Amino acid sequence: MSFNDRTPTGRHFVQSAEKTLAVLLAFTAESPRLSVTEVAEATRLTRAAARRFLLTLVDLGYLRADGALYSLTPRVLDIGAGFLAGLDLPKVAQPHLNRLANELDESATLSILDSDDVVYIARAAAPRLHAVTVNLGNRLPAWATSMGRMLIAELPESFQEEFLNRVEITPFTDHTVSSASELGAELSRIRRQGWCLVSQELDDGLRGLAVPVRRGQNTLAALNVSLHTSHLRGLSVEDDLVPRLQAVAAAIADDFGGRSEPGSESTASLQ
Repeated sequence: MSFNDRTPTGRHFVQSAEKTLAVLLAFTAESPRLSVTEVAEATRLTRAAARRFLLTLVDLGYLRADGALYSLTPRVLDIGAGFLAGLDLPKVAQPHLNRLANELDESATLSILDSDDVVYIARAAAPRLHAVTVNLGNRLPAWATSMGRMLIAELPESFQEEFLNRVEITPFTDHTVSSASELGAELSRIRRQGWCLVSQELDDGLRGLAVPVRRGQNTLAALNVSLHTSHLRGLSVEDDLVPRLQAVAAAIADDFGGRSEPGSESTASLQ
């Protein structure tokens, strides 16, 4: 969504701040190097305005210019560094993710919900993928992932309805859900069973299994493992893997500060 698609409601709203962020967010994993014209199109700015924002961000050290193309610099990590540094949950979860990845020889991830996306806050790559770079902060559409669906299923029904009313289903594979109503039925099933399996909907040959990490009645995050059929070694998802993930999720919650008794008023947060 472009900043022009939003309608500011407060007199406090500073459009230049929103435009600056829009320019930064135009750079993605799919489009790491952009021209002035491409940034203008992505943000709906004029070329002149886009150029001014780009040059300002270059002066501030958040972008670098290489001829006619611009790209992010490592300094952009400073924007999220304070948030990530304040998260105790990833630090607590990391040893558990490392053990789980080693036991299953599959990648294990901890994610949170941010608007309509899931964001990786901790991850352990499968041992066989030791050379693969793991990028914390990566975002994926929540509706298409096991961890995203798990987290959405944990939300109150009113929030789920709002999500289903605005979600845009994009087919990634032939197995992807085809409509919001089909997704809604899947969310209801996930809520009832307490875990989520997404099979080859985001990528052919890949399945994702997720369970919630709960502290009392609050869902802190989703724990996920990526499953490749050639590495399951005869393990049953429901009988073997789900209980294992649920045990790890409970251990993470315990280490994070203990799980409240059912019915208690918990004010747990990620900080």
